Amino acid sequence: MPGFGMLVDAFDDGTLDPTRWSQSYGDPVEQGGRLKVPCTTGYAGARTASIYTLEWSQVAARVYPPAAGGASTAAVSFLVLSDVGGTDAGFLVDRAQGAMGLYSRVGYADGAALFPTYDPVAHAWLRLREDAGTLYWEASPDGRTWTVLRTAASPAWVEHIDLSLLFEAHRDTGVDDFAELDSLNIVRSGRCAPLQRGLAGPGPNPRTTSTVKGA
Repeated sequence: MPGFGMLVDAFDDGTLDPTRWSQSYGDPVEQGGRLKVPCTTGYAGARTASIYTLEWSQVAARVYPPAAGGASTAAVSFLVLSDVGGTDAGFLVDRAQGAMGLYSRVGYADGAALFPTYDPVAHAWLRLREDAGTLYWEASPDGRTWTVLRTAASPAWVEHIDLSLLFEAHRDTGVDDFAELDSLNIVRSGRCAPLQRGLAGPGPNPRTTSTVKGA
């Protein structure tokens, strides 16, 4: 069964695959060559089936956060979820706060999380990958040249076979908008993605918060 590197979607056919994105909620759509998730005062997310492993694999994509639109929080989550609620890893980007959180959380908290200032050019592409017991949070302006923003020892759950990917948006107030995703695990300019391997299995439906905050 697949590692996350086998999860590839260009979002070009105008229909969000109901099997691949089977745990989605809040009416995400595929439109204009991108995945679009509503960013409102509710929660909306595109979430895959819980059938992947992160060990020796990756999730990488072009991420378009929602506009601030008068909100104090207008955030998008790009997270790999374990089968335990609040135990996950990845990125939260909040345009209203101008911040990005790099998380490996347990109980929705990570005392070692980093919060670089969000740069829409340098951080246009985001990648979480696992390699030989280390997690890497990386960003790129073009999907070709990557900069490491954080590393950490891989939590034991990265080798589980019931992980899922969540792309979720939420705002506290202001003008409704969309968070958008493109080119999920589509390698650019002939560069190879890390090795993928793993098995699959069913998993429950954990929730996450979308606000960039400390531990």
